[in-house]
Amino acid sequence: MGNPGHFAAQAPGPVPVRARPRPLSPLREHLRDTFWFTPGLGLVGAVVLAALALDFDAWLIAWLRTEGDYDTIGTLITLADDAKSIITAVGSAMLTFIGVVFSISLVALQMASGQFSPRVVRLYVRSRITKATFAVFLATFLFALLVQTAYEANTDPRTVTTVPFASAVLCVLMVLVSLALFVAYVNSTLRLMRVSHVIDRVIRESFRVLDKHGAAEPEPPALPAARAEVAHTGRAGVLRDVHIARLVRVARRHGVVLRLIPRIGDYVVPGTPVLAVHGGAAPPRRALRYTVSVGVERTFHQDLGFGLRQLSDIAQRALSPAVNDPTTAVQCLDRIVQFLAALAHRPLGALHHRDRRGRVRLVQDLPGWTDLVDLGLTEIRGCATGSPQVTRRLVAGLDDLWHLAPEERREPLERHRALLTEAVTRRVPEGADRAFALEPDRQGIG
Repeated sequence: MGNPGHFAAQAPGPVPVRARPRPLSPLREHLRDTFWFTPGLGLVGAVVLAALALDFDAWLIAWLRTEGDYDTIGTLITLADDAKSIITAVGSAMLTFIGVVFSISLVALQMASGQFSPRVVRLYVRSRITKATFAVFLATFLFALLVQTAYEANTDPRTVTTVPFASAVLCVLMVLVSLALFVAYVNSTLRLMRVSHVIDRVIRESFRVLDKHGAAEPEPPALPAARAEVAHTGRAGVLRDVHIARLVRVARRHGVVLRLIPRIGDYVVPGTPVLAVHGGAAPPRRALRYTVSVGVERTFHQDLGFGLRQLSDIAQRALSPAVNDPTTAVQCLDRIVQFLAALAHRPLGALHHRDRRGRVRLVQDLPGWTDLVDLGLTEIRGCATGSPQVTRRLVAGLDDLWHLAPEERREPLERHRALLTEAVTRRVPEGADRAFALEPDRQGIG
């Protein structure tokens, strides 16, 4: 099995190549995690738009003068003068709107970090509607200032060189767009300040990650012996992404199989082995550049367990004595059970990425069924013994998953059920209260 050619001969025939997740661009992720890029584009766009609009106004006046239509020029001057007060008001009002938007954003971020979990702050930072609102407000403010500088003291239709009529109309339209975005921004922020919408957003992102990943093979092919390992040489950080297509190409060119040693979401430091090479010598390090991406925090991009991590954190924060909100914990359990139910019959474990000829070239380890059940339920179970609403929902969720899961996957569910019963027995001395706390109820107490 150590011969690469022998391993390739034993591989199955050509199979359809599954669409792989698009590689994570560190630059793209950096720009999405910052607030300056989109507003900066808005400011540049405002300068360009103002230049084009003012050039059009100058061309329009020059054309009307060549046509001898001085009456129309006088009408445009009158209309532009009437709009000047509006443009002046827009310039000052936009600063106020920008301050309001910034204040709302800070309150939302503070509330999300303190009441939900620091992990969900990422949802607010990456909000497209927030960035678009900032960008349009700043662009409207700058556009209004540039239009004001185009006004001339000369109002004689025969000698005036430009009349900012089209620019003024465009400025009013930008104000209307700004107002519409402000309403949409407030609505979006208020939704994200409600924990139910945050939980829903997290689970939707989790299912999106699940859809990107292929299912593991029920009977994975055997791998040749590992011949070498490739160590991480970049900066320390969380493994956020691997460039699957590039690793498959590198493995195919060198006739080997690469196996990713850490999982997505693991913290790696320089010198940590990240790739095991099966069936041959390690490819040159030059060929493996830009195949592994690390960062300061986990992302949803390829991380199957990150959604469960966030839901567990929100539930634990809700069950803390400082917050004492068991209903939020029940809502988190609803979505955790929903996600685990979707995985009940799905093959889990290692993904085997193949080249165009159907030969395995990259093996990527994913969390197994037991890992995901423990991630979603262990810490909530430890915090829930004093809240019958949560224990009843947890028992109902375990019962539902037990009926949905195949027999070979029921052991971790039975273990959690037994540990929950023991914990409630120790915590609740009264038999009637104990029986009430362990009665299954999908609403908690309902």
